[in-house]
Amino acid sequence: MNPNPVIGVLYHWLGGLASGSFYVPYRGVKKWAWETFWLAGGFFSWIIAPWFFALLMTRDLMPVLRETPGSVIFWTFFFGLLWGVGGLTFGLTMRYLGLSLGMAVVLGLCAAFGTLIPPIFRGEFMTQVVGTASGRIILLGIFVCLLGIAAAGLAGIYKEKAMSPEQQKETIKEFDLKKGVGVAVLSGVMSACFAYGLAAGDPIKALTIRHGTPDLWQGLPVLVVVLLGGFTTNFVWCVILNVRNKNGYQYFTSISREPNDLGRGETIDETIIETALDAPGREVVEHMPSAKAGLRRQTAVAVADAPVSRDLAGVGVPMLANYLLCALAGTTWYFQFFFYSMGETQMGKYKFSSWTLHMASIIIFSSLWGIGLKEWKGAGVQAGRLLALALLLLVGSTVIVGYGNYVGLAH
Repeated sequence: MNPNPVIGVLYHWLGGLASGSFYVPYRGVKKWAWETFWLAGGFFSWIIAPWFFALLMTRDLMPVLRETPGSVIFWTFFFGLLWGVGGLTFGLTMRYLGLSLGMAVVLGLCAAFGTLIPPIFRGEFMTQVVGTASGRIILLGIFVCLLGIAAAGLAGIYKEKAMSPEQQKETIKEFDLKKGVGVAVLSGVMSACFAYGLAAGDPIKALTIRHGTPDLWQGLPVLVVVLLGGFTTNFVWCVILNVRNKNGYQYFTSISREPNDLGRGETIDETIIETALDAPGREVVEHMPSAKAGLRRQTAVAVADAPVSRDLAGVGVPMLANYLLCALAGTTWYFQFFFYSMGETQMGKYKFSSWTLHMASIIIFSSLWGIGLKEWKGAGVQAGRLLALALLLLVGSTVIVGYGNYVGLAH
């Protein structure tokens, strides 16, 4: 198969659309806690969908995995596990730096480390990247992507300034620059480990091609292993929360046992913060109870309101609808990496640049969802202009990176 960077960029845009959209079905889930619907959807994201599509699209999946050296399986799984650790630390970044600044720092680090570390580790950075015209064009695209992320973060800061004092206080309660930057570095680096997991899984790709799998689908067996690591992190964390919050019964019964905390038949509003990092667990969504019903916090990229997790005890829960919505959300989440693996096959020798395309596409589409859901309404003219600039830079970065890959193929 001859690589085609234009097609590759389109695949990455489709992956970004899936990532920016996956949380919409979760908005319809009723009377389940975050940890319940996140794990229910996660079974589809990290177990069911990866195995289904790998079995459907590739040849001899089980023999391929059996023939893979144990060290390759370990490192591919381990980087998926670390990717989850990045997710668990993301919430602390929001606590200490606030939504907009925290996201800008973490996303910038995640994009930079996830893109550049693989060629540096292979010893190819100075020769194939800095030392070639196509490589330098790709570096320019990465720089433009980082500028776009910074502009999105600055837009969020201006947006937060438009909030009421009460909302601003809720958005960031424990500002601590030193702690925040430290945690942000950890979160950004760990969240980039998904890219390292894909690189560690290159021998799996070679084996599946040898067994007759078309080049386009070579990345699907690797996703099975990486996402199993992500599942492990998510499963442990969600079960801990289920035990701590005593809501594990929600998976099995249609009768809610949650107490009426407000005493008047009201429900508790919560906010789910959807980020563009794509690491599992609370890196993608950070569960933050609001202080008042109706209070709505927003991000520089996208915000989704959480379904109500507590209601009157004894009220019926729509179990079938909840599971179907979780299945839809979880499968949509998986499709971001389904298309990522396809796009990576089209980028030629500079496939490491796929991570920048992935990050940029996610932020573009999640921002568009935020606009469509009127999350930026009332944010002010300056915030709107900066958001438009961010989108322009991010779209431009994907074009520049794609062009750099095209030049690389031409030479």
